Amino acid sequence: MKNKKYVLDLLKNENAQLHKMHDIVEKAIKEETLITTTIEEVDEERTYGEKLSDQVATFGGSWRFIIIFGVILILWIFYNTYIMVNKSFDPYPYILLNLILSCIAAIQAPIIMMSQNRKEVKDRKRSINDYMINLKSEIEIRNLHEKVDLSIIDQYKHLCDIQQKQLELLEELNKKLKLMAKPQ
Repeated sequence: MKNKKYVLDLLKNENAQLHKMHDIVEKAIKEETLITTTIEEVDEERTYGEKLSDQVATFGGSWRFIIIFGVILILWIFYNTYIMVNKSFDPYPYILLNLILSCIAAIQAPIIMMSQNRKEVKDRKRSINDYMINLKSEIEIRNLHEKVDLSIIDQYKHLCDIQQKQLELLEELNKKLKLMAKPQ
């Protein structure tokens, strides 16, 4: 009768432990939401002008642009200096070429700055996402610590209960052995 009560108590404790674990898991499932946005979602929000400035900045900052632009400059100078010697439309100080270069630089600089600003915004959003992921990871690690601590405490209590029951059974066994050993 005593053993039956002890087993029922152990089952009750195990059930309580499982219920606590179930509550923790249920809480984690309810909190399970995506807290970050992907970079593709940020890219979808760009306007036509922003997309254009990104493309201009990408092309303007490439070797392809530098090579094409260098070839055009060399051809311009060669054409106006050697081919059209007396009839050139832009003679030696190349004032028209300087004007065109200045206009390109004046237009290209703000466009590149707009693209850099967009990249800065994207980097800022990425760093916020990283922070949120790190924060969520920290919370999950704390939840795992709680689960492990709860499990260890419950297992320790369970082991203590089992050991206590073993001691009680050992005492009962010793009493029975003493009774049996007494001469009748």
